[in-house]
Amino acid sequence: QVQLVESGGGLVQAGGSLRLSCAASESIVSNYAMAWFRQAPGKEREFVAAINRSGATPYYADSVKGRFTISKDGAKKTAYLQMNSLKPEDTAVYFCAAADAFMGLRLSSSYNYWGRGTQVTVSS
Repeated sequence: QVQLVESGGGLVQAGGSLRLSCAASESIVSNYAMAWFRQAPGKEREFVAAINRSGATPYYADSVKGRFTISKDGAKKTAYLQMNSLKPEDTAVYFCAAADAFMGLRLSSSYNYWGRGTQVTVSS
């Protein structure tokens, strides 16, 4: 059973930075598309960023484009989300996900495996 474990969340002031990590129990990071979704209180889970199976092409939600960077390291079996210029509206639980899909990477239904999430809180 594949497990994804997120880390790196916490409390940060607006304008600050955090780097989230997603460690996989197996060597799927190299061959799977990886993504980050988030869910704020009272809201539905939303797409944040994804990177395709080869790692060559990232995708971002408009709300984070230019501020967040997704990457993955197959040798370390870890995916990352670097978050800069954080805003209070970025406050949410952030989830890591993995998909063996080539398309539909902005859709949560495309993903086979999910982590349990890490809390990110941005204070104003």
